[in-house]
Amino acid sequence: MSNFTRTVLPVLLLGSLLTGCATHSDGTAPLNQRTWPICSLIGGLVGGGLGAIQSSGWAAGGAALGILTGGLICYAQDGDEDDDGVFDRRDRCPDTPANTPVEHHGCPLPQYPASVKAEPVQAEVITLSDADDVLFAFNSADLTPSMQSKLDSVMGKLQDPSVASIKVVGHTDSVGSDEYNQELSQKRASSVAEYLLSQHVTPNKVTSEGKGESEPVADNDTEEGRAQNRRVELHINR
Repeated sequence: MSNFTRTVLPVLLLGSLLTGCATHSDGTAPLNQRTWPICSLIGGLVGGGLGAIQSSGWAAGGAALGILTGGLICYAQDGDEDDDGVFDRRDRCPDTPANTPVEHHGCPLPQYPASVKAEPVQAEVITLSDADDVLFAFNSADLTPSMQSKLDSVMGKLQDPSVASIKVVGHTDSVGSDEYNQELSQKRASSVAEYLLSQHVTPNKVTSEGKGESEPVADNDTEEGRAQNRRVELHINR
């Protein structure tokens, strides 16, 4: 075996060892692209030592060959030093903190604040009832002058641009059948809604609904209680 072969063969064995240490793809290998200076140092020491076995003249050449071989082998490898799942060769952000979501170049993904849910719309309820004055003609949906006056008194609030919607809800007392009271309450709510529209409240903001006798606020066994139950509620949402 020639002197050259005796020197080069150990260096090749050194290269195989470095390659084995540097080819792990999970970032755990101690020798990889970013540690090529360490590889060169190891290669130089081992190459110089193996060359010196042959003769002192071969030590310098072996060291130089070991430095070159070790550096090139490790520099050619990919590791994942910051353990973000992106090899160091492609990692443009090599020191990403642990457990940080990254894009395909290894840089942190943009973090957007959690969407903020809109606060529930708060409703202001204006209640008009027969307890104060008669709102409708007997067994009718026709507004009395008193009712029109009451609505006019709150019209500025209803016409305010900040108002998003107005729901007119009609209620009755318990005198009469459920079906009759349900229909009467709906007609009265519709009558109030029409009056609001006639006073230039924005049409697409106004809706109406009848609840009949289903939601009393007072005792239907007394005249005073029944008067309170005969009412119209204006639910104002902003």
